[in-house]
Amino acid sequence: MYASNSVRADESDPGPVIAIDGPAGAGKSTVAKAIAKMFRIAYVSTGLIYRALTLKMLRLGVNVSETQSVVRLARTTQVSILPDDEGECCVFLDGEDVTGELTSPEVGAYVSQVAEIAGVRDALLDIQRAIGNKGSVVMDGRDIGTVVMPDADVKIFLMADLDERVRRRVIQTRERGYDVVEQTIVNEIMHRDKVDSERAVAPLKPAPDSIMIDTTGKTPEQTINEVAGVVSTVISKAKEAKNGSDNKGDTPCFT
Repeated sequence: MYASNSVRADESDPGPVIAIDGPAGAGKSTVAKAIAKMFRIAYVSTGLIYRALTLKMLRLGVNVSETQSVVRLARTTQVSILPDDEGECCVFLDGEDVTGELTSPEVGAYVSQVAEIAGVRDALLDIQRAIGNKGSVVMDGRDIGTVVMPDADVKIFLMADLDERVRRRVIQTRERGYDVVEQTIVNEIMHRDKVDSERAVAPLKPAPDSIMIDTTGKTPEQTINEVAGVVSTVISKAKEAKNGSDNKGDTPCFT
């Protein structure tokens, strides 16, 4: 599988890499998109790559239990992620814009099982790292800070209680035109939490140096402002450290 975006960073100052992880419904995509706009950097949702692969699997009638077939799809399918004029991710599957289909309940029901397959994660890891290594990007997912970009400049882990996450996901799903029963969303999120946190490869968990933010009961704006404050602080400290280092000359200091 191949993935790309249109980040064009300055090689001498590539800009920050911001990792935003967390479970389904914690607010990752909403926050990540807003932070990307505020800091004028690219936004990439790595989960969309897995969703695109899942969509192709469903279209071809490949059973998720046929792991070798799914891995072969992961190695040969072309996925491109490009921002539109609003900074949203547009996803092209083998040249076809499938953005609108990736949030369907059918895709949501299988994506965690696809992402659990070790061969699939191996096939996608280098691609995601290549995107992150360009710099000037906010990446959201479940293992960005722990596996994909462990050296990210900023690592945020968003969380929220189950009721809050279900409420948000029901609203989002219905706004997208899908008729959904709340209990179906409850079952899906609980299943995804279990699969994501218990899988042997790249399980969902905060990196040791992540900043944990609970979004329960907060408006999107409140969470965005909180994350923006964290990002600003970390970037400012990094700039101060760099400037201080530049002013010290080449003479090392030993203590």
